[in-house]
Amino acid sequence: MIRQTKIVASLGPATDDPLVLARMFEKGVNVVRINFSHGDAEDHRVRVKLVRETAKKVGKTIAILGDLQGPKIRLERFKQQKIMLVSGDEFTLDGALGKNDGDELAVGLTYKALADDVKKGDILMLDDGNIVLKVLDTEGLCIRTRVLVGGPLSNNKGINLQGGGLSADSLTDKDKQDIKLAASLDIDFLAVSFVRSAADVEEARSLYQAEGKLASIVSKVERKEAIDNILEITRASDVVMIARGDLGVEIGDANLPGVQKRIIKLARENNRVVITATQMMQSMIESPIPTRAEVSDVANAVMDGTDAVMLSAETAVGKHPTKVISAMSRICIAAEIEIDREKRFNLGVEFGNAEESIAMASMYTANHFPVAAILALTESGRTALLMSRANARIPIYAMTRNSPSARRMSIYRGVTPVEFDITQLAASGINRAAVEWLKNAGLVKEGEQIIITRGDTSSEGGTNTMKIVRVGEVALQ
Repeated sequence: MIRQTKIVASLGPATDDPLVLARMFEKGVNVVRINFSHGDAEDHRVRVKLVRETAKKVGKTIAILGDLQGPKIRLERFKQQKIMLVSGDEFTLDGALGKNDGDELAVGLTYKALADDVKKGDILMLDDGNIVLKVLDTEGLCIRTRVLVGGPLSNNKGINLQGGGLSADSLTDKDKQDIKLAASLDIDFLAVSFVRSAADVEEARSLYQAEGKLASIVSKVERKEAIDNILEITRASDVVMIARGDLGVEIGDANLPGVQKRIIKLARENNRVVITATQMMQSMIESPIPTRAEVSDVANAVMDGTDAVMLSAETAVGKHPTKVISAMSRICIAAEIEIDREKRFNLGVEFGNAEESIAMASMYTANHFPVAAILALTESGRTALLMSRANARIPIYAMTRNSPSARRMSIYRGVTPVEFDITQLAASGINRAAVEWLKNAGLVKEGEQIIITRGDTSSEGGTNTMKIVRVGEVALQ
């Protein structure tokens, strides 16, 4: 079987070897993630160059996702690098304290306005919830707390307010500079961290477009406020990422699985792409095999309909970047076999235009007629996106002359992008040439039936025709 669910892999020191990166692409990576939270501009330029050169060498279409840091609210540093907090003790978060002056009594803050956002009785979660503090009172830039759950605490750990409500803007000055960098590198996907509303998404889109470039905007759902505004955020975005680390801390870990399922469903219903991320194969940072819980986690996201599953530290700094790709690919394929095809069709919904009608008619036919593949001739990739919202166990080959469109489609579930220029062909020979390309690539065989969708030659753009043909007997029109 061809794997339908896509894999996003984060880049880092473990992937900087060109041979390792090439093997990762061959094992099944579709999108790479550049994390702007780490490294400088030159680091990112070098990695983007390496990705594009390696993708060309191995003959793969690989998209690049640039992930903005956002207003990560963190502790500053400790004099001894690490302290031990004891349950019941008092501990102060002090925005006025020096960056390197933290000790067992107090530590500085990167976000100086934190004291304005909290009140007596609030619960602060440090280090992804490993340390829990209760706010006793605030004065100026200081927050006096009681340690509810203690333990070791080291430099630069993140801070979350249980239940959400922090007022920090989604886009920092650093993010705005990184947007310019991303535009100069022709990044395909721009991920906005700690999105609160559709306005945050539109601001990032406007800033990117101001640089004269286009990118698909990814909204990272990791705040309680994002859940409250999830419909407007989804509709404003091209892609939604379920960033389960900070989100789980803010809404509570027990609520996370249900919210994850709801976001996946909502994204698909609104024809948006969805990525499930954070700690999917965490044990494989060290271990050569995943835990059974991780296998189930990935499989459940796949069966719920996620377009992509994402790896973070597992590939960026892990010991087994190629093994984790192989394991995740294997889990995805096994999970896809179990999916009920029929549940992906809502026949009570009216289609919005001819393009959506053709896309859904093609997918319904593919599930009820013996066809080996769907061949979508597309300029923007919109038809392929619409097709990917329904489920079929046959491949969708999306042919486009547009390289950016091909890279964007690399994240669409069930879609294999193919760069193919039809502009040099006579209209009567387009179908035949496209099918011959698939046949010569070994993707379809003589005598198999396939579905072809395209826009007719009398209209500019927009898919409005569907045809069933037999390989080797392709009609001229």
